[in-house]
This record gives sequence, structure tokens and C-alpha cells, in this order.
Amino acid sequence: MDFQDSEGYALVTGGTGGIGSAVCRLLVEQGSKVAFTYFQNEEAAEELEATLHSLETAPISRPLDLRNADAISSFVDFLEEKGGIHTLVHTVGPQVPQTHLSKVSPALFKEHAELEINGFFNTVQAVLPCLRASKGSIVAVTSAATDRYPIRDGLSAGPKAAVEMLIRGLAAEEGRYGVRANAVGPGMLSDGMAEDLIAKGEYSQQDLDIATKNIPLSRFGKASDVAEAVCFLASDRANYISGQILNIDGGYTA
Repeated sequence: MDFQDSEGYALVTGGTGGIGSAVCRLLVEQGSKVAFTYFQNEEAAEELEATLHSLETAPISRPLDLRNADAISSFVDFLEEKGGIHTLVHTVGPQVPQTHLSKVSPALFKEHAELEINGFFNTVQAVLPCLRASKGSIVAVTSAATDRYPIRDGLSAGPKAAVEMLIRGLAAEEGRYGVRANAVGPGMLSDGMAEDLIAKGEYSQQDLDIATKNIPLSRFGKASDVAEAVCFLASDRANYISGQILNIDGGYTA
């Protein structure tokens, strides 16, 4: 129950995604109140709300486009009135086509950069006053691909590398207010977005076999593995950890 004494909410962006929903569930199980955002998947949001209600909590959710800074600020103001925010967990990340950088159009790269980089920055800017007040924590979910680049993953790895640099900057600049900032970089997972990409044929069986061989543990992880790392870094058990990138990848980047 790492968060049972934490006042206010943990805000999870992208809560309806595979990792986001796993983070929401674990935060609630560990005693936190949870608010989450989602983009358009109202059905998934309702399912997540029902799951969290079954854990005897009352989540708050809102559909948000994180490129809209005013809408984010409005939601943060609402949560501040409800008791504040003790943690920001940023899990937003669109499905990314696996393609060589030479085939990525400037327009497509700009779209992903605006959603992932600007979306993260907009959210942090709105939430920082709450986190300073609570001496809270930021955890961004990025990618192990920023440390060991897999071919055709540049549309994901590029923006997430920028987010990781912002995390380091926030750790350096916000520590004086008691705010910590860290990131978690998932490797290959068997559920969540990776599961969808596999189902769509973005990875061939040969691709999956090669990926497995490159992982010392010889298996893919799960969204719950990432959630465990996120919640640890957000908790007081990690109260002297800041500015770090923790890859959850079975040893892929070792």
C-alpha cells in the first residue's frame, strides 16, 4: 500500500492503453486514487472505470487531446479542486508503423512528435504546480529502443528519446522543489500495443524469433512488468531516485 497516505490523485495519461490500464490498476491496488485521460476509446475507458470500481475506488476520467494545452490545464484545475495530484504517469504513445526512417514522411514525423513530445510537455507544464505542492513524482513510459535501436522503430524511438531528455531536465531543475522525474523504457511485450502490432502483421514470425534471441531472458515481458516499475519509481520507496531511465526489457539493452 505504497500510496495509502498520498493526498490527491495519481494522474495517468493514456490510461486505456495496455500499459496505462495496468498502471491504473496497480496504483489503485497500492492505495492511490486515480484519474486517467484517454483520447477517443470511450468503450475502453468505461471498461477501465468498471475495473477500478470493482477495486473499491472512484476513478475520474476525461477524454483529452494532449496537444490541447488549455484542455489539460482545465482538467488539472479540476483535480486540484478535488484534492491535488501527487503523481503524473505519462503513458501516451500512438501505434507506430514499423518502417525505415527513409520512408517516414515529414508530415507523419511531425504528427508523432507533436503528440508524444508536445503532449508530454503540455501535460508537465500544467501539472508541475501541483507536484511542487505535493513534492510529487513524474514517471514517463518511453522505450528501450532509445538505448538499443531496433531497425524500423525510429518513428517511436525518436520522440521518446526527446521525452527522456526532458525527464532528465525536469529532474535537474525541479529537484529543488522536491519533485522527482524518471522514465521506464519497455522492451518487447506480449500484450498491449505490441500485441496489436503482431496481430496486424507488423512483425513477422522471423522478426519475433530474432527479437527473442536478442533478449537474454529469452521471452517477452508484460504490461504488468512495466506497471510494477512505474509504481515503484512513483512511490516513496524510490524517494532518492531521480533523472533515471529504467529499461524493462529482459536484458535487451544490457
